Amino acid sequence: MEFRDLKKQYQCHRQAIDAAMQSVVENTHFISGPQVSQLEERLSAFAGVKHCIACGNGTDALQLALMAWEIDARDAVFVPDFTFFSSGEVVPLTGGVPVFVDVDPLTFNIDCESLEKAITYVINCTELRPRAVVVVDLFGQPAEYDKIREITKRFHMLLLEDAAQSFGGTLGGHRTGSLGDISTTSFFPSKPLGCYGDGGAVFTDNDEWADRLRSLHVHGKGSDKYDNVRIGMNSRLDTLQAAVLLAKLSFFEEELAACERVAQKYTELLKDAVQTPHILENRQSAWAQYTICLKDTMERERVIESLNEAGIPSAVYYKKTMHLQEAFRGRQVEAVSCKAAQELSERCLSLPFHPYMEEGQIKLVCERVLRGVADVQR
Repeated sequence: MEFRDLKKQYQCHRQAIDAAMQSVVENTHFISGPQVSQLEERLSAFAGVKHCIACGNGTDALQLALMAWEIDARDAVFVPDFTFFSSGEVVPLTGGVPVFVDVDPLTFNIDCESLEKAITYVINCTELRPRAVVVVDLFGQPAEYDKIREITKRFHMLLLEDAAQSFGGTLGGHRTGSLGDISTTSFFPSKPLGCYGDGGAVFTDNDEWADRLRSLHVHGKGSDKYDNVRIGMNSRLDTLQAAVLLAKLSFFEEELAACERVAQKYTELLKDAVQTPHILENRQSAWAQYTICLKDTMERERVIESLNEAGIPSAVYYKKTMHLQEAFRGRQVEAVSCKAAQELSERCLSLPFHPYMEEGQIKLVCERVLRGVADVQR
Protein backbone atom coordinates (compact mmCIF):
# COMPACT_ATOMS: atom_id res chain seq x y z
CA MET A 1 0.00 0.00 0.00
CA GLU A 2 1.25 3.48 -0.88
CA PHE A 3 1.10 6.39 1.58
CA ARG A 4 0.26 8.81 -1.27
CA ASP A 5 -0.24 6.78 -4.44
CA LEU A 6 1.36 8.82 -7.22
CA LYS A 7 1.83 5.65 -9.27
CA LYS A 8 -1.92 5.06 -9.43
CA GLN A 9 -2.54 8.70 -10.28
CA TYR A 10 -0.08 8.48 -13.18
CA GLN A 11 -1.60 5.22 -14.45
CA CYS A 12 -5.06 6.80 -14.49
CA HIS A 13 -3.94 9.95 -16.33
CA ARG A 14 -0.88 8.73 -18.18
CA GLN A 15 -1.91 9.88 -21.65
CA ALA A 16 -2.48 13.52 -20.65
CA ILE A 17 0.63 13.74 -18.48
CA ASP A 18 2.87 12.08 -21.06
CA ALA A 19 1.59 14.39 -23.80
CA ALA A 20 2.25 17.46 -21.65
CA MET A 21 5.83 16.40 -20.91
CA GLN A 22 6.53 15.33 -24.48
CA SER A 23 5.46 18.74 -25.76
CA VAL A 24 8.13 20.41 -23.62
CA VAL A 25 10.82 17.99 -24.77
CA GLU A 26 9.94 18.45 -28.43
CA ASN A 27 9.95 22.26 -28.20
CA THR A 28 13.08 22.31 -25.96
CA HIS A 29 11.92 25.45 -24.14
CA PHE A 30 12.89 24.10 -20.74
CA ILE A 31 13.21 27.38 -18.84
CA SER A 32 10.41 29.99 -18.81
CA GLY A 33 8.52 28.25 -21.60
CA PRO A 34 4.94 29.25 -22.46
CA GLN A 35 3.50 26.62 -20.12
CA VAL A 36 4.77 28.62 -17.13
CA SER A 37 2.76 31.74 -17.94
CA GLN A 38 -0.23 29.55 -18.88
CA LEU A 39 -0.03 27.86 -15.51
CA GLU A 40 0.21 31.19 -13.68
CA GLU A 41 -2.95 32.37 -15.45
CA ARG A 42 -4.80 29.15 -14.62
CA LEU A 43 -3.72 29.17 -10.98
CA SER A 44 -4.57 32.84 -10.58
CA ALA A 45 -8.09 32.18 -11.87
CA PHE A 46 -8.45 29.05 -9.75
CA ALA A 47 -7.45 30.84 -6.54
CA GLY A 48 -9.37 34.00 -7.43
CA VAL A 49 -6.47 36.47 -7.18
CA LYS A 50 -4.96 38.97 -9.63
CA HIS A 51 -1.40 37.70 -9.62
CA CYS A 52 0.37 34.33 -9.48
CA ILE A 53 4.15 34.06 -9.66
CA ALA A 54 5.42 30.50 -10.12
CA CYS A 55 8.74 29.70 -8.45
CA GLY A 56 11.17 26.92 -7.61
CA ASN A 57 9.52 25.45 -4.50
CA GLY A 58 7.25 26.21 -1.56
CA THR A 59 10.08 27.35 0.71
CA ASP A 60 11.24 29.87 -1.88
CA ALA A 61 7.65 31.08 -2.19
CA LEU A 62 7.59 31.92 1.52
CA GLN A 63 11.01 33.54 1.39
CA LEU A 64 10.06 35.61 -1.65
CA ALA A 65 6.99 36.92 0.17
CA LEU A 66 9.04 38.06 3.16
CA MET A 67 11.64 39.57 0.83
CA ALA A 68 8.91 41.51 -0.97
CA TRP A 69 7.88 42.92 2.41
CA GLU A 70 11.52 43.77 3.20
CA ILE A 71 11.52 41.93 6.53
CA ASP A 72 14.64 42.81 8.55
CA ALA A 73 16.29 42.44 11.97
CA ARG A 74 13.79 44.78 13.62
CA ASP A 75 10.85 42.55 12.67
CA ALA A 76 9.14 39.82 14.67
CA VAL A 77 7.38 37.26 12.49
CA PHE A 78 4.93 34.90 14.21
CA VAL A 79 4.80 31.26 13.16
CA PRO A 80 2.85 28.26 14.51
CA ASP A 81 5.02 25.91 16.54
CA PHE A 82 3.55 22.78 14.96
CA THR A 83 4.47 22.85 11.28
CA PHE A 84 7.18 21.93 8.78
CA PHE A 85 10.56 23.59 9.30
CA SER A 86 10.44 25.83 6.23
CA SER A 87 7.53 27.88 7.60
CA GLY A 88 9.91 29.26 10.23
CA GLU A 89 13.23 28.80 8.42
CA VAL A 90 12.48 31.62 5.99
CA VAL A 91 12.19 34.20 8.79
CA PRO A 92 15.88 34.32 9.83
CA LEU A 93 16.86 33.75 6.19
CA THR A 94 15.30 37.13 5.39
CA GLY A 95 16.72 38.76 8.53
CA GLY A 96 13.64 38.61 10.78
CA VAL A 97 13.16 37.06 14.21
CA PRO A 98 10.74 34.10 14.53
CA VAL A 99 8.28 33.97 17.41
CA PHE A 100 6.62 30.56 17.72
CA VAL A 101 3.05 30.37 19.00
CA ASP A 102 0.82 27.53 20.07
CA VAL A 103 -1.80 25.74 18.00
CA ASP A 104 -5.36 24.57 18.50
CA PRO A 105 -5.24 20.90 19.62
CA LEU A 106 -8.32 20.04 17.52
CA THR A 107 -7.56 21.77 14.21
CA PHE A 108 -3.71 21.81 14.46
CA ASN A 109 -3.78 25.40 13.17
CA ILE A 110 -2.49 28.56 14.86
CA ASP A 111 -4.23 29.42 18.14
CA CYS A 112 -5.50 33.01 18.06
CA GLU A 113 -5.31 33.52 21.83
CA SER A 114 -1.69 32.35 21.89
CA LEU A 115 -0.92 34.59 18.89
CA GLU A 116 -2.33 37.65 20.59
CA LYS A 117 -0.41 36.93 23.80
CA ALA A 118 2.83 36.55 21.82
CA ILE A 119 2.28 39.83 19.98
CA THR A 120 1.61 41.63 23.27
CA TYR A 121 4.77 40.14 24.77
CA VAL A 122 6.89 41.35 21.85
CA ILE A 123 5.45 44.85 22.13
CA ASN A 124 5.91 45.09 25.90
CA CYS A 125 9.11 43.13 26.46
CA THR A 126 11.28 43.53 23.35
CA GLU A 127 12.46 46.23 20.98
CA LEU A 128 11.12 44.34 17.97
CA ARG A 129 8.10 45.42 15.96
CA PRO A 130 5.38 42.81 15.26
CA ARG A 131 5.42 42.74 11.48
CA ALA A 132 3.83 39.60 10.03
CA VAL A 133 2.11 36.32 10.80
CA VAL A 134 2.78 33.14 8.83
CA VAL A 135 -0.51 31.22 8.93
CA VAL A 136 -0.08 27.55 8.04
CA ASP A 137 -3.15 25.60 6.90
CA LEU A 138 -1.92 22.36 8.40
CA PHE A 139 -2.88 19.02 6.86
CA GLY A 140 -5.21 20.84 4.41
CA GLN A 141 -7.71 22.77 6.56
CA PRO A 142 -7.85 26.57 6.23
CA ALA A 143 -7.11 28.34 9.52
CA GLU A 144 -9.43 30.79 11.30
CA TYR A 145 -8.69 33.70 8.99
CA ASP A 146 -11.53 35.92 10.18
CA LYS A 147 -10.12 35.94 13.72
CA ILE A 148 -6.51 36.18 12.55
CA ARG A 149 -7.31 39.05 10.18
CA GLU A 150 -8.90 40.99 13.04
CA ILE A 151 -5.69 40.58 15.07
CA THR A 152 -3.35 41.54 12.22
CA LYS A 153 -5.42 44.63 11.40
CA ARG A 154 -5.49 45.74 15.02
CA PHE A 155 -1.71 45.48 15.32
CA HIS A 156 -1.01 46.76 11.77
CA MET A 157 0.62 43.52 10.67
CA LEU A 158 0.86 41.57 7.42
CA LEU A 159 -0.71 38.14 6.92
CA LEU A 160 1.17 35.47 4.95
CA GLU A 161 -0.87 32.39 4.12
CA ASP A 162 1.17 29.19 3.85
CA ALA A 163 -1.19 27.06 1.76
CA ALA A 164 1.41 24.39 0.93
CA GLN A 165 -0.91 21.72 2.36
CA SER A 166 -4.27 23.35 1.70
CA PHE A 167 -4.23 24.39 -1.96
CA GLY A 168 -7.65 23.47 -3.34
CA GLY A 169 -9.42 23.95 -0.01
CA THR A 170 -12.01 26.64 0.64
CA LEU A 171 -13.16 28.98 3.40
CA GLY A 172 -16.55 30.63 3.03
CA GLY A 173 -16.47 29.95 -0.70
CA HIS A 174 -13.01 31.50 -1.12
CA ARG A 175 -10.11 29.34 -2.27
CA THR A 176 -6.94 28.98 -0.30
CA GLY A 177 -4.23 30.97 -2.00
CA SER A 178 -6.45 34.05 -1.67
CA LEU A 179 -6.71 34.34 2.12
CA GLY A 180 -3.50 36.23 2.93
CA ASP A 181 -2.08 39.59 1.97
CA ILE A 182 0.32 37.30 0.16
CA SER A 183 -0.33 33.56 -0.10
CA THR A 184 1.98 30.75 -1.11
CA THR A 185 1.80 27.10 -2.00
CA SER A 186 4.05 24.14 -2.78
CA PHE A 187 3.87 21.68 -5.65
CA PHE A 188 6.03 19.04 -3.97
CA PRO A 189 4.91 15.70 -5.47
CA SER A 190 2.90 14.55 -2.44
CA LYS A 191 0.98 17.83 -2.05
CA PRO A 192 -2.71 18.03 -3.10
CA LEU A 193 -1.56 19.52 -6.43
CA GLY A 194 1.92 18.16 -6.98
CA CYS A 195 4.40 18.18 -9.85
CA TYR A 196 7.20 15.70 -10.61
CA GLY A 197 9.92 17.55 -8.73
CA ASP A 198 10.01 20.81 -6.83
CA GLY A 199 7.73 23.74 -7.51
CA GLY A 200 5.84 26.52 -5.80
CA ALA A 201 3.84 29.70 -6.33
CA VAL A 202 3.10 33.06 -4.74
CA PHE A 203 -0.32 34.76 -4.95
CA THR A 204 -1.37 38.35 -4.28
CA ASP A 205 -3.83 41.05 -5.34
CA ASN A 206 -1.25 43.78 -4.69
CA ASP A 207 0.22 45.07 -7.96
CA GLU A 208 3.36 46.56 -6.37
CA TRP A 209 4.22 43.39 -4.48
CA ALA A 210 3.56 41.28 -7.59
CA ASP A 211 6.02 43.36 -9.63
CA ARG A 212 8.59 43.03 -6.86
CA LEU A 213 8.05 39.27 -6.63
CA ARG A 214 8.52 38.85 -10.38
CA SER A 215 11.81 40.68 -10.06
CA LEU A 216 12.98 38.88 -6.92
CA HIS A 217 12.47 35.36 -8.25
CA VAL A 218 14.78 36.02 -11.24
CA HIS A 219 17.88 37.54 -9.63
CA GLY A 220 16.20 40.87 -8.88
CA LYS A 221 15.80 41.63 -12.59
CA GLY A 222 14.65 44.98 -13.92
CA SER A 223 13.77 45.43 -17.61
CA ASP A 224 15.44 42.08 -18.40
CA LYS A 225 17.53 39.44 -16.68
CA TYR A 226 20.76 41.36 -17.30
CA ASP A 227 19.38 44.52 -15.68
CA ASN A 228 19.45 43.79 -11.93
CA VAL A 229 17.77 46.36 -9.70
CA ARG A 230 17.75 44.47 -6.38
CA ILE A 231 19.26 41.37 -4.76
CA GLY A 232 17.00 38.45 -5.57
CA MET A 233 16.99 34.68 -6.02
CA ASN A 234 17.18 32.10 -8.77
CA SER A 235 13.77 30.52 -8.27
CA ARG A 236 12.04 29.79 -11.56
CA LEU A 237 9.57 26.97 -12.08
CA ASP A 238 10.83 24.60 -14.79
CA THR A 239 8.68 24.40 -17.91
CA LEU A 240 8.44 20.63 -17.54
CA GLN A 241 6.94 20.99 -14.06
CA ALA A 242 4.51 23.63 -15.31
CA ALA A 243 3.36 21.25 -18.03
CA VAL A 244 2.75 18.46 -15.52
CA LEU A 245 0.75 20.82 -13.31
CA LEU A 246 -1.35 22.02 -16.24
CA ALA A 247 -2.25 18.42 -17.01
CA LYS A 248 -3.07 17.68 -13.38
CA LEU A 249 -5.25 20.78 -13.03
CA SER A 250 -7.71 19.21 -15.46
CA PHE A 251 -8.63 16.53 -12.90
CA PHE A 252 -7.66 18.31 -9.66
CA GLU A 253 -11.21 19.04 -8.52
CA GLU A 254 -12.21 15.43 -9.12
CA GLU A 255 -9.37 14.36 -6.85
CA LEU A 256 -10.41 16.84 -4.15
CA ALA A 257 -13.93 15.39 -4.17
CA ALA A 258 -12.55 11.84 -3.99
CA CYS A 259 -10.35 12.81 -1.04
CA GLU A 260 -13.40 14.10 0.80
CA ARG A 261 -15.10 10.74 0.35
CA VAL A 262 -12.03 8.87 1.62
CA ALA A 263 -11.81 11.16 4.65
CA GLN A 264 -15.48 10.65 5.48
CA LYS A 265 -15.03 6.86 5.40
CA TYR A 266 -11.95 7.01 7.64
CA THR A 267 -13.81 9.19 10.13
CA GLU A 268 -16.85 6.93 10.12
CA LEU A 269 -14.73 3.90 11.02
CA LEU A 270 -12.34 5.54 13.51
CA LYS A 271 -14.23 8.31 15.31
CA ASP A 272 -15.22 6.19 18.30
CA ALA A 273 -11.68 4.99 19.03
CA VAL A 274 -9.28 7.88 18.26
CA GLN A 275 -9.31 11.64 17.74
CA THR A 276 -10.16 12.15 14.07
CA PRO A 277 -9.70 15.41 12.11
CA HIS A 278 -11.94 18.24 13.33
CA ILE A 279 -13.04 20.32 10.35
CA LEU A 280 -14.59 23.65 11.26
CA GLU A 281 -17.78 24.93 9.65
CA ASN A 282 -17.87 26.80 6.36
CA ARG A 283 -14.67 25.32 4.98
CA GLN A 284 -13.36 22.43 2.91
CA SER A 285 -10.05 20.75 3.62
CA ALA A 286 -7.73 19.87 0.75
CA TRP A 287 -6.71 16.77 2.76
CA ALA A 288 -2.95 16.82 2.30
CA GLN A 289 -2.91 14.22 5.07
CA TYR A 290 -5.46 12.35 7.18
CA THR A 291 -4.09 12.71 10.70
CA ILE A 292 -5.40 11.09 13.86
CA CYS A 293 -4.33 11.61 17.45
CA LEU A 294 -3.71 8.74 19.82
CA LYS A 295 -3.86 8.85 23.62
CA ASP A 296 -0.09 9.08 24.05
CA THR A 297 3.23 8.09 22.47
CA MET A 298 2.96 4.50 23.65
CA GLU A 299 -0.39 4.02 21.97
CA ARG A 300 0.93 5.66 18.80
CA GLU A 301 3.92 3.31 18.70
CA ARG A 302 1.68 0.27 19.08
CA VAL A 303 -0.60 1.47 16.26
CA ILE A 304 2.44 2.03 14.04
CA GLU A 305 3.61 -1.51 14.83
CA SER A 306 0.15 -2.87 13.99
CA LEU A 307 0.18 -1.06 10.65
CA ASN A 308 3.74 -2.19 9.88
CA GLU A 309 2.80 -5.81 10.51
CA ALA A 310 0.32 -5.53 7.65
CA GLY A 311 2.75 -3.65 5.37
CA ILE A 312 0.89 -0.38 5.76
CA PRO A 313 2.95 2.86 5.83
CA SER A 314 2.27 5.76 8.19
CA ALA A 315 4.02 9.02 9.07
CA VAL A 316 4.54 11.22 12.11
CA TYR A 317 4.20 14.95 11.43
CA TYR A 318 6.03 16.48 13.32
CA LYS A 319 8.21 14.74 15.91
CA LYS A 320 9.98 17.92 17.07
CA THR A 321 8.19 21.24 17.39
CA MET A 322 9.69 24.39 15.93
CA HIS A 323 10.87 26.10 19.10
CA LEU A 324 12.90 23.01 20.03
CA GLN A 325 14.78 22.86 16.72
CA GLU A 326 18.53 23.37 17.20
CA ALA A 327 18.65 25.71 14.20
CA PHE A 328 16.54 28.30 16.03
CA ARG A 329 18.64 28.32 19.18
CA GLY A 330 19.49 31.95 19.90
CA ARG A 331 17.47 33.14 16.91
CA GLN A 332 13.95 33.21 18.35
CA VAL A 333 11.87 35.08 20.92
CA GLU A 334 10.26 32.66 23.38
CA ALA A 335 7.08 34.57 24.17
CA VAL A 336 4.47 31.92 25.01
CA SER A 337 4.13 28.30 26.05
CA CYS A 338 3.49 25.87 23.20
CA LYS A 339 2.05 23.03 25.27
CA ALA A 340 -0.59 21.91 22.77
CA ALA A 341 1.97 21.75 19.96
CA GLN A 342 4.27 19.64 22.10
CA GLU A 343 1.48 17.22 23.01
CA LEU A 344 0.41 16.88 19.37
CA SER A 345 3.98 16.02 18.37
CA GLU A 346 3.76 13.06 20.76
CA ARG A 347 0.31 11.84 19.70
CA CYS A 348 -0.32 12.54 16.00
CA LEU A 349 -0.14 9.91 13.28
CA SER A 350 -0.92 10.34 9.58
CA LEU A 351 -2.45 7.41 7.70
CA PRO A 352 -2.24 6.42 4.02
CA PHE A 353 -4.42 8.85 2.12
CA HIS A 354 -5.04 9.72 -1.53
CA PRO A 355 -7.97 10.04 -3.95
CA TYR A 356 -7.44 6.58 -5.41
CA MET A 357 -7.88 4.59 -2.19
CA GLU A 358 -10.34 1.74 -2.43
CA GLU A 359 -12.82 1.02 0.34
CA GLY A 360 -11.13 -2.29 1.12
CA GLN A 361 -7.83 -0.50 1.68
CA ILE A 362 -9.46 2.05 3.99
CA LYS A 363 -11.09 -0.72 6.02
CA LEU A 364 -7.80 -2.61 6.32
CA VAL A 365 -5.99 0.49 7.61
CA CYS A 366 -8.76 1.12 10.13
CA GLU A 367 -8.76 -2.49 11.30
CA ARG A 368 -5.04 -2.27 12.04
CA VAL A 369 -5.42 1.06 13.84
CA LEU A 370 -8.24 -0.32 15.98
CA ARG A 371 -6.23 -3.46 16.73
CA GLY A 372 -3.28 -1.38 17.89
CA VAL A 373 -5.47 0.73 20.15
CA ALA A 374 -7.12 -2.38 21.58
CA ASP A 375 -3.74 -3.99 22.29
CA VAL A 376 -2.77 -1.04 24.50
CA GLN A 377 -6.11 -1.04 26.33
CA ARG A 378 -5.90 -4.74 27.26
